[in-house]
Amino acid sequence: MSFSEVLIIAVIAVLVLGPEKLPDTMIQIAKFFKMLKKGVNDAKSTFDQEMKIAELKEDAKKYRENLEKTTENVRKKLTFEELDALKSGVNDITGGLNDAVSGVKKAVDSVKNPTEAIKDAVLGSGESPKQDTQSQNSIKTENKNIENQNKEA
Repeated sequence: MSFSEVLIIAVIAVLVLGPEKLPDTMIQIAKFFKMLKKGVNDAKSTFDQEMKIAELKEDAKKYRENLEKTTENVRKKLTFEELDALKSGVNDITGGLNDAVSGVKKAVDSVKNPTEAIKDAVLGSGESPKQDTQSQNSIKTENKNIENQNKEA
């Protein structure tokens, strides 16, 4: 409002209220505006506090989610490490079993077909250098036993 507008309102107020009621009315109007201003300020501060509380809740939620994700990742990492350890143990056992099975298959083949086993033993072909001497000795012994049985028959 400009000064001229305020002056017009003051002149109208003096004419309508008269000089006796004007001071009391001005005090009441000032109290009303003071209460109105206080109410607006209270509402504004309450709104600001609620906004801060909402922001704090969001931050707390984000921190909790990050903590849960981190905990889950640690659990997954531990689980994968344990799984890898179990896998390597199973692979070691499987490798040992496969070696044993192949040794047994060779022994069975040599019993079924002693002439091939004798040729392999004499010529030295077909045997891998990894085959242990105990299985070679058992094959040779079996071949000799079979040859002896064939000669006697």
